[in-house]
Amino acid sequence: MKQSIISKDGVSYLFPFILITMCFALWGFANDITNPMVKAFSKIFRMSVTDGALVQVAFYGGYFAMAFPAAMFIRKYTYKAGVLLGLGLYALGALAFFPAKLTGDYHPFLLAYFVMTCGLSFLETSCNPYILSMGTEETATRRLNLAQAFNPIGSLMGMYVAMNFIQNKLNPMDTAERAQLSQAEFEAVRDSDLSVLIAPYLVIGLVIIAMLVVIRMSKMPRNADQSHSIDFVPTLKRIFSRRRYKYGVIAQFFYVGAQIMCWTFIIQYGTHLFMSQGMEEQAAEVLSQKYNIVAMVIFCISRFVCTFMLRFVKPGMLLMALSFAAIILTAGVIMLENIWGMYCLVGVSACMSLMFPTIYGIALKGMGDDAKFGAAGLIMAILGGSVLPPLQASIIDCKTLLGIPAVNLSFILPLFCFVVIVVYGYKMRKES
Repeated sequence: MKQSIISKDGVSYLFPFILITMCFALWGFANDITNPMVKAFSKIFRMSVTDGALVQVAFYGGYFAMAFPAAMFIRKYTYKAGVLLGLGLYALGALAFFPAKLTGDYHPFLLAYFVMTCGLSFLETSCNPYILSMGTEETATRRLNLAQAFNPIGSLMGMYVAMNFIQNKLNPMDTAERAQLSQAEFEAVRDSDLSVLIAPYLVIGLVIIAMLVVIRMSKMPRNADQSHSIDFVPTLKRIFSRRRYKYGVIAQFFYVGAQIMCWTFIIQYGTHLFMSQGMEEQAAEVLSQKYNIVAMVIFCISRFVCTFMLRFVKPGMLLMALSFAAIILTAGVIMLENIWGMYCLVGVSACMSLMFPTIYGIALKGMGDDAKFGAAGLIMAILGGSVLPPLQASIIDCKTLLGIPAVNLSFILPLFCFVVIVVYGYKMRKES
C-alpha cells in the first residue's frame, strides 16, 4: 500500500484508517452470519422461506430507516460520533438476542436485527465517506476499495461461525420431521436450537463494545467535519441534481439486492441440488454453506485484484465489464440444473467484489461536505437487500415454474439487477 493513498497535505492517516477499516470487517461479519439465518429460522420456527426472509427485511430495513437520521447526526457532530453511536446500536441489537430467545417467539429477533442494523447504518454512513476523506480525491475510490477489501474478511468469519457454531450444532432433524412434532416436542427443540443460534451474537456484542472503547479513546481526524449546518432539503436537491449520484443510488439499490440474493439463496439452491442427488437435508445445507464460503474467499481475493486494476482501468469501465460477466454467469445459474450451476453461482462473487465501493466512489466523487448526505442516500439504497430477497423467496416457494426448479428460475432477479449495473457502468465509463 502506497503512503499517498492514506495521506493528505503531508499528514498520514494510517492509524485512523486501520481503526475505521476494522469496522468494515465488523459489519461484514454481521451481514454474513445473518444470510444463513433465513434457512435456520425457517426450520426452527417451522416457517416458509418467505417468512424466513423477513430476517432480511428487518436487517436491511434498519439500514433504510436510519441512513438520513445518521447523516444529520454526523453533519451536526462528527464522523467519529457517528461511528461510536453506530457501534453502540450494533452491540445493543446483538445483545438483545438473549431476551428475544427467552420469549420463544420469532418477532423479537426481527426487532433485534432491526436495532443492530440501525447501528450498521450509522457505521456505513460514517465510515465510507470518512475513508474517502483520508487522503486526496484522486485516490478516493482506490482507498475505499482497499478499506472495503476487509469487509469480506469479516464476512468470511461470519460465514465460518454460522456454519460451524450454528448450522452444524442445530438439531439435525429436517423440516419434514419437525412438522410432525407435538407442540411440547417442538418447543423443546426450538429452545435448544435458539440457545445455539444466539451464542455468536452475544460474543460479537461484547467485541463491539471493546471496539467502541478503543475508538472513543483514540484521536481521529476532523478534516472532513467542516460544516455543521443541516440544510436538509437544499442539500438533497443539490446532490440529486447530479446525474452520477442519482443513477448511482439506483445502481446501488439493485447491486445490494443482487448480492444478498446470491449469498442468501445459495443455501436453498445448493440444498435443492444436493438433496436431488440423495443427500440428507442438513448435510446439503452445510455443504451449500461451504460453497458460500468459497464464494466469499473468491470475492475477497477479487476485491484486492480489482483495487490493483483500478490503477490502470477507469472505474466505470471495470464496473461495466464485471457486470456483463455476472449476467453470463447468472444465466448459467438459471439454466444449469447440475453442479455447474453452483459453480456459476460461486463465480458471480468474483464479479460482485468491485461493485459496491466503486458505485459508491463514482457517485460521491467531487461532493465535498455534501458527501455526508450523499452517503446516506447510498446507504438507504441498501434497502434493495430488504425488498428483493422476499420476492426471490416467494418464487422459490413455488417449487416448480415453467418446468424447471423455481429456485433456479428465481435467479432471474439478480440477473436483472446486473443489467441495471451494466447500464450505470456504461454511462459512467468516461466520467469516472
